Amino acid sequence: MSIILPFLSVIFGFLIASFLKKETHFTQHLLSFSGALLLAILVFEFLPHVYHDYEQIIGILIMSGVLLQVLLEFMSKGAEHGHSHIDKNLKKFPFLLFVGLCIHSFMEGFPIANNPHLMIGVVLHKLPVAIVISTFLLSSNLSKSKIYTFILLFAVMTPLGSILNQYVVSSPQTEVYINAVVVGILLHVSTTILFESSKDHQFNWSKIISILLGIGLAYFM
Repeated sequence: MSIILPFLSVIFGFLIASFLKKETHFTQHLLSFSGALLLAILVFEFLPHVYHDYEQIIGILIMSGVLLQVLLEFMSKGAEHGHSHIDKNLKKFPFLLFVGLCIHSFMEGFPIANNPHLMIGVVLHKLPVAIVISTFLLSSNLSKSKIYTFILLFAVMTPLGSILNQYVVSSPQTEVYINAVVVGILLHVSTTILFESSKDHQFNWSKIISILLGIGLAYFM
């Protein structure tokens, strides 16, 4: 499930974007909901897990994850939280955007193999992000082959991270250390989604309800 669901989430997001042709309020509400869900899962379950046998290096690794995400967003222009700004006249393959987005997706796939609740959070997070990215790509001047290549490779990155954890990493301590970095990455992304998924950073009742639903679902999972 940790392999197929993240892949299908991206493909489904692309199909939705192909049908709608533009972003909708539903996409933004789904983005807020998924950001709140992801953040709450991190706080309720994942942070206590990585801090279970506390070592000072855990905090350093979490902050390293935050800084890594800052670097990745410099490359991806914020695609991880649904705010990618791609030039509609783009004709060349957006290499930096692709690399930044794929590194993020690969890293977030690592812990979901052994954390089903986090997997749900990541899958729901990827859906609106895939819609936003696909909408921008489809409105650009990129060829269909380049767009399909981008989406397909983006879709397989998270499953690859999950496969790495299941079949390559054998040390539980190494897994915890990598998970701590991923916590930092997801903390940055989820909090950015909550504060930047609305125009002019303004909250409204529909966004607040979406956030509360995300937190509530995470609590009762």
